[in-house]
Amino acid sequence: MPGTFSQLYIQIVFAVKGRKNLIDKKWKDELYKYISGIITNKGHKSIIVNGVSDHIHIFVGLKPSMAISDLVRDIKNNSSNFINDKKFVESKFSWQEGYGAFSYAHSQIEQVYNYILNQEKHHQKQTFKDEYLEFLQKFQIEYNEKYLFEWIEE
Repeated sequence: MPGTFSQLYIQIVFAVKGRKNLIDKKWKDELYKYISGIITNKGHKSIIVNGVSDHIHIFVGLKPSMAISDLVRDIKNNSSNFINDKKFVESKFSWQEGYGAFSYAHSQIEQVYNYILNQEKHHQKQTFKDEYLEFLQKFQIEYNEKYLFEWIEE
């Protein structure tokens, strides 16, 4: 009996609730490794997890056996619990509702990897809002401004 073989490359982007700058440099690597472990334990390929103090980017080789929404839900729930259990922040940590998910070809893996790797440098030149709106436009995604993330004018 023939099998089903696939690999879907998805960049996932989501933000800290209230767009607060809560992801601290002291523990962000531990968080990113934890998120990578969630992805791997769900049977997907974690390519890179990185971000800045108020949002993260995840690049994953997604297996079609799980919906993206289910993976994001599990990442957000488990990573929020991880941050709160470790008491990395004084108040209760949570992620904003919603996320962006953008697909790429195998030939784009290195380009997307490097983009995510250099988030701190990238955000010295461009705000998160401008970055996110650029993704939506580039991928021709129709959206209503009232359903986007909470924005902090930077």
